[in-house]
Amino acid sequence: MSTTQRPDLRDGRDRPDDNRPLRSAAYDANRPVDTNDPGFGRVVAQQERRRFLAQDGTPQSRKFGTGAQRTERFYLAALAVKWPKFLVWLVGTLLLVNGVFALLYLSLGPDALVANGALGLADPFIRALSYSVGVFTTTGSDMIRPVGETAHWLTIFESIVGPLVFIAAGGLLIARLTRPRVNIRFSSTAVVAPYHGGRALMFRMVNMQPGELSDVNVRVNLSIFENVDGRRERRFHRLALERSSVEFFTLHWTVVHPIDADSPLCGMTPEQYRQAQPEVLILVHAHEETFSTRVTTRTSYTHDETRWDVRFADMFVQSDDGIITIDVERLDRTDRLEDGATSAPLGPELVTA
Repeated sequence: MSTTQRPDLRDGRDRPDDNRPLRSAAYDANRPVDTNDPGFGRVVAQQERRRFLAQDGTPQSRKFGTGAQRTERFYLAALAVKWPKFLVWLVGTLLLVNGVFALLYLSLGPDALVANGALGLADPFIRALSYSVGVFTTTGSDMIRPVGETAHWLTIFESIVGPLVFIAAGGLLIARLTRPRVNIRFSSTAVVAPYHGGRALMFRMVNMQPGELSDVNVRVNLSIFENVDGRRERRFHRLALERSSVEFFTLHWTVVHPIDADSPLCGMTPEQYRQAQPEVLILVHAHEETFSTRVTTRTSYTHDETRWDVRFADMFVQSDDGIITIDVERLDRTDRLEDGATSAPLGPELVTA
């Protein structure tokens, strides 16, 4: 009897589907639930070795059995794509469809479309395209008329397709214009920088939209492998922040996790951090004032995206009118510190709470 194959998350190989629950080697039903797990589940947390989120916030997972969902994926892609690309694709699609109809008219022969007067169009394709655009957009083409049963049926069909396409295109335009958007840019790397005589894990973010955000809340979870009862297991920790919310987000925000004796990063060196295969998972909620609704964005940092012995450079710049001003281009800039400035444990980590 044949068996289907499904991916084995433990080592990337396929194994037979024996209808048993997928479990890791370290699975123990009697172990307490990790209440800090942000929602990935115990089995996935123990088996997955790659990151959970891409740096742009895209989940690094997929689901089988939901069907192709091409229409839904096309709709979401049409909402997310940049405006210039969206308009190019929209105009290009309309021209392509009208070009196909023009070729269909030409395939019916030179007598399928007859001009009532002088058009000044010598090219038969351009003449057919002009007629097709008039029918497709329902603006009409009084100078050209179809001749023959097939040409009339093709004209009727195009006159039905055209408005439907424009309705769909108009719906996409309205959805794009009325969709609440959030464009928070995060620093390309997190840093471990000096902080009140010790050190802290930090990252920066800034609102790139002209619309204002308020009541901004951030939650930061650390996914890290630890030795638990002699076994290497992934654990999740909710990181305590210097502040987890701000009422006004008109400039930038440096989110700070102080590394003290209670921090899961307490005493870690860069090499130990790398071996622990960490991922800092960040979720941001905010009130978007233009549409008066809540918006969400997320990102993550791995050990390769975390720098040590550096600190963020100043973003503030002088302005002629005296208004507080930042230079967003400086979001990723850092100042180099002396070796060992933050790559070794400092005072607050050595004090037991």
